[in-house]
Amino acid sequence: MEHIRLKEENRILKESLGKHFDRQNIIGQSPAMIKLLETVAQVAASEATVLINGESGTGKELIAGAIHFNSPRKDGPFVKINCAAITETLLESELFGHEKGAFTGADKRKDGRFVQAHKGSLFLDEVSEMTLAMQVKLLRVLQEREITRVGGDGAVKVDARVIGATNRNLMNMIKESSFREDLFYRLNVISLDIPPLRKRRDDIVLLVQHFLQDFAAKNRKHIKGFTPKAIDRLIRYDWPGNVRELMNAVERAVVLARTEHIDDEDLAIIQTPLGQTAESTPVLDDINYNITLEDMERTAVIKTLKTSDGNKSEAARRLGITRKTLHKKLKKYGIMP
Repeated sequence: MEHIRLKEENRILKESLGKHFDRQNIIGQSPAMIKLLETVAQVAASEATVLINGESGTGKELIAGAIHFNSPRKDGPFVKINCAAITETLLESELFGHEKGAFTGADKRKDGRFVQAHKGSLFLDEVSEMTLAMQVKLLRVLQEREITRVGGDGAVKVDARVIGATNRNLMNMIKESSFREDLFYRLNVISLDIPPLRKRRDDIVLLVQHFLQDFAAKNRKHIKGFTPKAIDRLIRYDWPGNVRELMNAVERAVVLARTEHIDDEDLAIIQTPLGQTAESTPVLDDINYNITLEDMERTAVIKTLKTSDGNKSEAARRLGITRKTLHKKLKKYGIMP
C-alpha cells in the first residue's frame, strides 16, 4: 500500500517537474511543496549560491540535497556541516582546513570542507550561528573563491557551490548587527522558503504512512495504519517541530500501539493547541484512512473539482497534475464522461 502511494506521488511530481527530477526522499504533493520543488528544479541547474529559509525540522537539508543531486555537480561530493554545532575555532579549521602544527593536536595537514566539496556542493546549515569574525572569513571565500588553511599563508582555489540554510530571520539579525549585510547578499542570490508543516497539512497523511512503514519494520510490529480519530488529531495539530516532530510522534505511536491500527490514544502526548477549534483547521472529514489509495485519490479528485466549480484546469492546478492527467483520472474513476 505504501509502495503504491509513494509511487503515485513520485509519478505526479515527475509529471510536474520532469521525469529526471530526483526528489531525495522529499515527501509531499501539496500545492506548496510542488511549487517549492518546481523552483528547486530551476535553481538546481544554475551555479547560483542559495539560501534556504525554514523553521527547525522542515527539511532544509533534504532541499539542499535535491538542489545538489539535480545539478550539473551531482557527480561531485555533497558536503554538509552544521555551523551551530561547532565552536568558532574548530569551525574555521573544519571549513578551511589546517596546516601541520597550526595548533595543539594538528599533527598533519587537513583539508577543510571547502576543499572536500571541490566540484560539488557545500551545505552550511544554520549559517546564521557563525560569529561575526567567521562571517568575514566566509565572505572572503565567497568573493575570492579561495581559502587559506589555519596556520598557512598560501591561498588555495576552491570550486564549491555554497548552499546556506537558517531558521532565523537574517534581516532582523542585520538590524541587530549580529549578521553582516554584505554576507547576506552574497548568500541570498537565490532564496528558498520551506513552508512549515502547518501550511501544508495535505502532506501529513503521506508523511505518516511513510514513517509508519519504516518504524513498524524497525520495531518488528505489524501495524496496518491509523484510525480516523488518529488522523484527525495528526492533521489538527500545528506541529511546531514540523516534520521532525511528526516523525518522532509516529515512532512513539508505533512503539505504544496496542492494535493493528494506531488510535488517537496512542497519540495522547499530542495536544491540540490552546484555543484552536475544530473549525479553525481544514480536516479531511469525509475520508476513511483505512481504505485504498485509489479510493482516497478518487475522493480528492471529486472534492477538488467541486471546490473548483467544475473548472478542470483549476482542479488540475490544485491537484498538482496536468490537465491531461486529470482527464485520465476522470475516465478511470468514471467521475464524468
